[in-house]
Amino acid sequence: MEPSFSVHHDGGTLAAERLLIATGAHDRVVPFPGWDLPGVMTGGGAQALLKGNLVVAGRRIVVAGTGPFLLPVAAGLAAAGAHVVGVFEAARRVGALARYPAKVLEGAGYGVQLARHRVPYHRGQAVVAAHGTDELTKVTVAKIDAEWRAVKTRDIECDVLAVGYGFVPQLDLPVQLGCATTRDSDGSPIVAVDAEMRTSVPGVYAAGETTGVGGAELAELEGVIAAHSITGTPVPPGIARRRERAWAFARLLHEVFPVRDGWRSWLREDTIVCRCEEVPYRAIGEAQELGATDARSIKSLARPGMGWCQGRMCGYAVARLAGEDPPPPRRPIAQPISLQDLAAYPLRRSNDDT
Repeated sequence: MEPSFSVHHDGGTLAAERLLIATGAHDRVVPFPGWDLPGVMTGGGAQALLKGNLVVAGRRIVVAGTGPFLLPVAAGLAAAGAHVVGVFEAARRVGALARYPAKVLEGAGYGVQLARHRVPYHRGQAVVAAHGTDELTKVTVAKIDAEWRAVKTRDIECDVLAVGYGFVPQLDLPVQLGCATTRDSDGSPIVAVDAEMRTSVPGVYAAGETTGVGGAELAELEGVIAAHSITGTPVPPGIARRRERAWAFARLLHEVFPVRDGWRSWLREDTIVCRCEEVPYRAIGEAQELGATDARSIKSLARPGMGWCQGRMCGYAVARLAGEDPPPPRRPIAQPISLQDLAAYPLRRSNDDT
């Protein structure tokens, strides 16, 4: 018997014998004092406002974190008229990227755009605190050592901080379906797939960031391979080789732009770690003193990850504070859903056999 799947959405229900999951990823963040102030947002959030709604997030903007995504975010904001005070990249050395000339050229293009708008680009620096009463007014930028400990700081006035430390694959749906997971080279949980993008669940395929964050080119190539695998048609020559090269570049990005645990030295006792439940760093330590040894037991005692976002924002930080890599997510709802759509969904009764 062929496997069958039902996909429920706001327009109805679709039935299919094969299912391809390509749900992308969301911004990875780490906490720091003041990160819960209005005006502090992820780089993806600032870009979504600009691309989706033609809204510039602020007038005087700082872009910070690590990874190549900072470049298009800053370039797009500057081109839209914002005063981008600077881009603060935590990574110190990026010379290893030179073995991929096309990618270097792409990055240089963003560099030209930043130079045109007089946006400075700083390596080996990070935002370690945000300040303000009712809204963001300034940030503290630090020169950091190889482990990300602050060495020398200065304050910069701004009304928006766009910050991001890479991306977290969105695995809610494949985990719910029982797909096996593995670890990416940076420790992130990803869906385990074979050369044809098949998961451990018959009829379920995965592509893009769900199998490892690696950029648009890698995601597109995996989508092509998955489509041919699903339809039973030959993969065009060269696609698999191009995917291997794109995959190798993605692993190199993890090496060049790692997230070091030194960010924990930026925290104060009252720094909020879980914004939904307003759990401070102090409470994480208290849970560990009571015997919590991993992220799950910390969650049980101190409630981080039990709020509206169900750990999407704080899950990485709590896991690292517990000394472990983040576990695969286990959330009953993969995306925000309205009460209207939830009410319209037919209830299953206990005696239903379907």
